[in-house]
Amino acid sequence: MTNAFQINRMVKSYPGFQLGPLDLALEPGKIMGYVGVNGAGKTTTMYCLVGLVRADAGDVRIFDRPNDLNRPAWKLDVGYVGDQHVFYERWTAEENLNFLARFYPSWSVGKAQDLARRLRLPLEKRARDLSTGNRVKLALISALAHSAKLLLLDEPTAGLDPVVRLEVLDELMEVIQDEERAIFYSTHILADIKRLVDDLVFLDQGRIILRSAKDDLVEKWRTITFYSDRTIGAVEAAVQIRHEGRAHQVISSDHEATLAHLRALEVEIRELHYLPIEEIAVQIIKGGSHVAADQS
Repeated sequence: MTNAFQINRMVKSYPGFQLGPLDLALEPGKIMGYVGVNGAGKTTTMYCLVGLVRADAGDVRIFDRPNDLNRPAWKLDVGYVGDQHVFYERWTAEENLNFLARFYPSWSVGKAQDLARRLRLPLEKRARDLSTGNRVKLALISALAHSAKLLLLDEPTAGLDPVVRLEVLDELMEVIQDEERAIFYSTHILADIKRLVDDLVFLDQGRIILRSAKDDLVEKWRTITFYSDRTIGAVEAAVQIRHEGRAHQVISSDHEATLAHLRALEVEIRELHYLPIEEIAVQIIKGGSHVAADQS
């Protein structure tokens, strides 16, 4: 099967920062969440994929075609929403969409109008007069109206109110029903992860520290409460441990390993609870490569 994108040993360096070497692929029919703190390299990765900056080394392919700016046909397969939204500011939102339509043979005027209605975008307003949230909506419609096979979304719901954010996520879920399409989704809104993504990739200081199916993480991580009169030292696979008298609580990245260790200590195990994926993501981001190593 041809990947929606394939990154091989990609490197991009700036003074004081290096992204990569990066190896990453996304299969059609998948939504991949790209997670990390500000400055981890998420936006730089997006820029390299979409051709806004040229990587210093490595290879980037979009549906098995190099993202060569001199042969830009691959761009017809890509819809991109970045951290900056560039429009013709004196034109209305509708005029901006009509202009973009000229460049995409698969552009659907009906889909653009339907999305504008659903997202309540004032098409008659000039771009310069749009609020931050409405500029995000215009960028999303621009990416979705030509039925791109690969959506590259960098913080796409930033600036949206909760109702519109859920409508956008619903639209993205509809997109992925077509198993030939894929979404690469960078966000700081961890609730979006729970609702949307299949796989998670964690980036730390320009390096991928972990890639995992979301469901696998949810299955492995647990909060475990146990009682013991003895002093408890290190616990297998414990990311965090709290003590309060006889009561102890562990956040475990591998509950089976933790339970085996605790049973060997002959402590009294009381409670076992799943962690929400948002909390798991926070723990991995906070722990960096140390926590990620436990998932390998």
